[in-house]
Amino acid sequence: MKPVVYVTRKIPEVGIKLLKECCEVRYRDEVPPPSREELLEAVKDVDAIYCTLNEKMDKELIDKAEKLRVIGTMSVGFDHIDLEYATSKGIYVVHTPGVLTETVADHTWALMMAAARRVVEADNMIRKGEWTVPWAPTMLLGHDIYGKVLGVIGLGRIGYAVAKRAKGFNMKILYYDVYRREDAEKELGIEYASIERILKEADFVTVHVPLTPKTRGLIGEKELKIMKKTAVLVNTARGPVIDQKALTKALQEGWIAAAGLDVFEKEPIDPDDPLLKLKNVVVTPHIASASHDTRNKMAEMAAEGIIKVLRGEKPDNLCNPEVINVRPLEKVKMI
Repeated sequence: MKPVVYVTRKIPEVGIKLLKECCEVRYRDEVPPPSREELLEAVKDVDAIYCTLNEKMDKELIDKAEKLRVIGTMSVGFDHIDLEYATSKGIYVVHTPGVLTETVADHTWALMMAAARRVVEADNMIRKGEWTVPWAPTMLLGHDIYGKVLGVIGLGRIGYAVAKRAKGFNMKILYYDVYRREDAEKELGIEYASIERILKEADFVTVHVPLTPKTRGLIGEKELKIMKKTAVLVNTARGPVIDQKALTKALQEGWIAAAGLDVFEKEPIDPDDPLLKLKNVVVTPHIASASHDTRNKMAEMAAEGIIKVLRGEKPDNLCNPEVINVRPLEKVKMI
């Protein structure tokens, strides 16, 4: 009998095709995530859940899914999953690291450049018929990127890729991470610094940390007041890492020059949120990894991780390796 996999929402077809080769797939082919009630009902008798970062995999849900053996999330982050409880129940958790690194780094730079050079404001000016003179010496003045100081908070795969791109802009690069990266310092000529120093000295600050109790609200009012008035802040990590109310105030009152955001404390962000009334913030709807190539690879990787666990094989991208001590893998022939 084939194992049952529940796919919570519409994903690229390559992922579904892989799962269907060896599993019974219950596919919720819809773009919005399921309601909590729908999700709790759907997982009762499944062997695997294929989810995204919008579906909370907590104790309540795990207890409902009595046959559950593996959760595969089509994301790098897994803060939406109660990893400790899943491990205690012998449930394997797999994710999709690495595959979206370069794509997210590209988008980080897109936001940085758009915010610094006021690209969205300029586009709107033309579309609204407000461009009334051919050229003006003081029109829409922005901030140079070339030769400036970049501060990278979190030098994981994505932070490293962003820093690597900055070398082409002849930037001085300061970075902070919980682990000092002497290899990266030698390779890229970057300098390890405290978060406080980065905020004080950097012209551009980009955040690439996971969401944990320690990083929630990492950048708040105190930190924003330290930054240069000409600084640009970019976040393509997780929304709650930055205190959104404090950031709105900082942008309104000119503590910093601009921001580029792909993530928010609440998603989707309320259209009436005061942050969206500001011209000096560029926003995108959590699409940093949204290229055809990358999303296809993510869909495939999450599916492959689920299949490996169901077959009794160790997956490549296991979030909780200690789970093997709770429920050892057993080879299973999937027909």
